[in-house]
Amino acid sequence: MKVLGISFGRRNQRCDILVKNALFEAKKAGAEVEFVNTVRMNITHCHACDYCSRQRDNGSVEIGCAFKDDYQELAEKVYDADGIIIGAPVYAVGIVGQFKNFMDRLMPAHDRAALLEENKKREAEGKELLDPRYFKDRYVGYISVGGAETHHWVSMGLPMLHLFSFSMCMKAVGHIDAYDQGRTGSPLLDRDLLKQCADLGRAVTESIGKPYDEVTTWVGPEGSCPVCHNELISLHGTTGVECPICGIKGKLSVEGEKVHVHFSEEEQKRARNTLPGIYEHYNEIQNMIKVCVPKLVENKEKLDEEMKLYTAPFEEVIKSM
Repeated sequence: MKVLGISFGRRNQRCDILVKNALFEAKKAGAEVEFVNTVRMNITHCHACDYCSRQRDNGSVEIGCAFKDDYQELAEKVYDADGIIIGAPVYAVGIVGQFKNFMDRLMPAHDRAALLEENKKREAEGKELLDPRYFKDRYVGYISVGGAETHHWVSMGLPMLHLFSFSMCMKAVGHIDAYDQGRTGSPLLDRDLLKQCADLGRAVTESIGKPYDEVTTWVGPEGSCPVCHNELISLHGTTGVECPICGIKGKLSVEGEKVHVHFSEEEQKRARNTLPGIYEHYNEIQNMIKVCVPKLVENKEKLDEEMKLYTAPFEEVIKSM
C-alpha cells in the first residue's frame, strides 16, 4: 500500500513539515510513502478544450491532457497511490490556486460515474477497458495551513480541500486546520499539531484496503456535517439546511443557544463523494444534454447571426454603438 503526500506550499516550510510528519507515521504503520512538493511545478489552469473527454470517448485506455506541463507527472502519482495526504496554504481565505488548477484538470476527467458508463460500453463492444487505477478506492487526509490568528481569514481552506475527493469518489478520514501559524512561528514548536498530523497519517494508512462503509475513523473536529465534518451550512429560510460541500440536506433545530443539525443516513449515503452522489451529477449532465442539444440545433441560424456581435473585435463593436 502506498501513501502519497502532496504539499502545495513553499519548500521546507509549514506545509512540507506537516505533510512529512503525517508520512513518517504512515511509514511506521506499514505504508510505502512518497512526498512531492509542487511549488516549482508548472500546472496551468484547465482550458476546457475537451481533449480528455475526447480521449475517453475515442477508446483510449489512458486519459491525459492536451497541455504538456507538469500536470501529468502529479496525476500519475495520484493514480498509483492508495492513500493521499494533501497540505496546502491559505493566502486569501481559500486554498492556493495551484491546488485548484490541478484539481480542475484531474477530477472532471476522471468522474467515476462517467468512466464506469464508458467501461460498460467498451465491455459490450469488446473493446479495451480504461486504466483500472482510475477506479481505485482511496482514503485521503487534508491539512489547511494559514498564518492568520483569526479563523475567518482561513475559513474556506478545508472546505476547498474537500473538493478533491468528489469526482474520483475518495473518502476523507480526517482534516486539520493549521491556522495561526504567524504566531506559532514553526509547526515544530507545536507538538500537539505534529501529533494531529501523525494521527492523520496513521488513519489514512490503516483505512487502506477496507470498504468505505466499514471505516468510521475521523481525525479532527467533528463539525456540523457527518460526512465532510466541515462547519459550513446553507440556510434556506426554514429549518431545512444543506451542506454546500457534500450536497446533502438536513434539519436544523435550536435548543437554548445550541444549534443542532441532523442529516439522515439516507442523505449521507448520497454525498458527493459517494457513487450514488456522483451518479446524481452524471445523470443531471446527461439530462442537460438531451435538453440543450435540440435547442441549439433548432436555433442554429438565429444564434449564428446574433453571435457575430460577440465574436467581432470588441473595440470595433463599441465604436459602432
